Amino acid sequence: MEALNDSLFLALNAPAHPGALALAAAFFFGKWFVWVAPLLLAAQWLRGDAPARKTVLVATVAVVASSLVNLGIGAVWPHPRPFAIGLGHAFIAHAANASFPSNHLTLWWAIAFSLAAQRRSRRLGIALTLLGLPIAWARIYLGIHFPFDMLGAAAVAAFVVGLALRTARWYLEPAYALAMRLHRAVFAALIARGWVRE
Repeated sequence: MEALNDSLFLALNAPAHPGALALAAAFFFGKWFVWVAPLLLAAQWLRGDAPARKTVLVATVAVVASSLVNLGIGAVWPHPRPFAIGLGHAFIAHAANASFPSNHLTLWWAIAFSLAAQRRSRRLGIALTLLGLPIAWARIYLGIHFPFDMLGAAAVAAFVVGLALRTARWYLEPAYALAMRLHRAVFAALIARGWVRE
């Protein structure tokens, strides 16, 4: 499996002197684009109704839980990144920590899968799921992840989202009540002006 992982990585990794357009696209998707999903959640929380906000809470729980799962996997099996073993070419500075699964893509797909699994946000979730593919390509192209790291991210995100949805009946209502109390306290002035929904 390691040989296959290495071979796939070398096929997708950038050459020593990549084209400027491909490198710019990889930097955009591999470094900056990931912030779109959390910003969409924030916008949905600030302007959405109660069901929309509960959708955001489930996605948030999935993000936190999947991050903890990734920490556990990295502690038990600290798989090195490609540049740490001298494989391929790296074009972005990154700590030589565990590569599997990709934290970057796990965060994205935890949000995307969570939204896709809920009726009100299904279309947005499917769109975000597909937009995870150029992120996965970019992280490999830039030399900081193996292809199997991306499969691991998908598996962790899918598992945790399923768990978050199955257990929502236990945590969602109290979490929503607490979140709304904080929301009203933090955004009181903006709510009064009509900029943020109560």
